[in-house]
Amino acid sequence: MSDNTFTAGTESVTAADHALAARLAGEAGRLLLAIRDEGGAAGDRKSDELLLQRLSAERPHDAVLSEESTDDPVRLGRRRVWIIDPLDGTREYGEPPRDDWAVHVALALDGRAAVGAVALPGADLVLHTGAPPMLAPAAPGPIRLAVSRTRPPACVDLLTERLGARLVPMGSAGAKAMAVVRGAADVYAHSGGQYEWDSCAPVAVAAAAGLHVSRLDGSPLHYNRPDPYLPDLLICRPEMASTVLAALDGATV
Repeated sequence: MSDNTFTAGTESVTAADHALAARLAGEAGRLLLAIRDEGGAAGDRKSDELLLQRLSAERPHDAVLSEESTDDPVRLGRRRVWIIDPLDGTREYGEPPRDDWAVHVALALDGRAAVGAVALPGADLVLHTGAPPMLAPAAPGPIRLAVSRTRPPACVDLLTERLGARLVPMGSAGAKAMAVVRGAADVYAHSGGQYEWDSCAPVAVAAAAGLHVSRLDGSPLHYNRPDPYLPDLLICRPEMASTVLAALDGATV
């Protein structure tokens, strides 16, 4: 079996799926840059339309869960489900020249984040599972914690108090997760509410890069559930996982 194929039952994820996720995330990102002066609402809608059209043409037998479209329960009977966030960080997108916004394209297979691409169009980057990013070396000094610049969750207070973490504020969930992948932060911990489209692609990319990914209590992340609400998330450097999980014991989600 090829190293680029991951089998689950009679269905699999192939190198073509990884390439498709990266291509679609990049294409949506370029569209968003071109129409940025139209505002966030137009960006959400037009990026969603593009991604749905491309997935319908390229993977007509797969289901799709998108933040910007009505949820179709047919996905619950499918093993392959594309989970997309056409514009993650609408606020930041609407404040040019900010670049801390993203496009998420992921494929969940049997509930696992198997394929992912996170485009950071403002930085001209697409990080994806087809060519997993190399994890940057650990930086000296206090643990750097990627946090929301406007709404830091409750778990941030725990980590700051218990680990003496230094805060690195930024916008979208994808930008924060990719900051850990790229070595600009060590930990991204979120509590207080997200949805599957917020984390599926970032989790796939982070895991492929060798990072720890889990719920705040260390349990696995599952996707394509009847309720796509997924309240908490931890992405961190693998050597820090046990320390961070211990510090998060008792965190409110």
